[in-house]
Amino acid sequence: MAPGSVIQILRAVNTWRTPTLTSFRRTLGNHQKTKSSLLPRAQSTVRGYSSTASKEEPAVAAAAAAGDAGNPTLLSKLFPQTAPETNKSEEEERKKREEEETKENERAWKRMKLGFAVFGGGAIVGGFWALYEFGKPDVDPNGQTIEDEFTHKPLIQQYFQRMWKSLHYYQKMIQEPSRDKLLPDPLQHPYVQPKYTLVLEMKDVLVHPDWTYQTGWRFKKRPGVDHFLAELAKEFEIVVFTAEQGMTVFPILDALDPHGYIMYRLVRDATHFVDGHHVKNLDNLNRDLRKVIVVDWDNNSTKMHPDNTFGIARWNGNDDDTQLLDLVYFLKIIAQNNVEDVRDTLHYYRQFEDPISQFRENQRKLAEQMQEEERLERAKSKPMVKQWTRNLLGR
Repeated sequence: MAPGSVIQILRAVNTWRTPTLTSFRRTLGNHQKTKSSLLPRAQSTVRGYSSTASKEEPAVAAAAAAGDAGNPTLLSKLFPQTAPETNKSEEEERKKREEEETKENERAWKRMKLGFAVFGGGAIVGGFWALYEFGKPDVDPNGQTIEDEFTHKPLIQQYFQRMWKSLHYYQKMIQEPSRDKLLPDPLQHPYVQPKYTLVLEMKDVLVHPDWTYQTGWRFKKRPGVDHFLAELAKEFEIVVFTAEQGMTVFPILDALDPHGYIMYRLVRDATHFVDGHHVKNLDNLNRDLRKVIVVDWDNNSTKMHPDNTFGIARWNGNDDDTQLLDLVYFLKIIAQNNVEDVRDTLHYYRQFEDPISQFRENQRKLAEQMQEEERLERAKSKPMVKQWTRNLLGR
């Protein structure tokens, strides 16, 4: 490259740098002026804030002091070192409370141990009393000991085995009927013994328990129950058999049956207690089961003899119920047709969910069939002369 060209380039560069440096210096000077003008304002603002804060500090401190003076507990909590006496009193109170709680727990534990001791002692005394009372041998009216199968055994063994036998007897008394024959023997000639025995549940078959604030407990008669008892008493030996207590049943039946259509009343002591249910065992009824019909809504109470049961819907107290009227018709048909074994008929109806409705349907079909047979019979029995006359006349 020629020297002249180099010189020209250097000159051009110097020419460009000069205005650039000048503008930069000018901008820097303006910035310093602006900074110097803003500095006094900031200083005055800081001074004003400091003076205001210095004026407000005494007031805030006075207010804080007044608040702390009015609430020493808060002050002692925030600054524990300022109230050592308060902390000591609280610590003493806390220790006192803990000691009282400890003493109360000890007293409660002593009471509990005393209760266990009394209960255990009572159980031991009761056990010895039961062993003596139920294990001692029986005596005759003269006070002489009656020998039994345990007499020749060791004394302790005698008492334990007699007690076990007595407890088993009471358990059996609760679970089994109070007697082997629930009903007396059938009536003999010249008295009239009905051919069939009708066993009825009382609750929700004949009456329904009802309770209100005004009347309390009362029992409502099922619609048609008077007609039901009056009609069936002509053909059946009516027995009420229920799991209710006798003190409840007898007054209700006295009011329900003033004419004495119900011949016998069996209550809870005549039932078997099986799997938590009071079951009616017809084997103890002292009647021919081929002639026994049980009307009930609870399958559990008749599960020992399902083929003797005619199940009906449970009555809930509604006034439009007509099942007893339909049941009268059904039972009278059985009695009038001298059914030899009612279990066959009842077994047939047991397969239906609503036996009464199925009986109505069967009666309707039977009536239609009888009408059709009667019509055919009338058609066959017409005189032949009248038939020829009609044919001749074109009728």
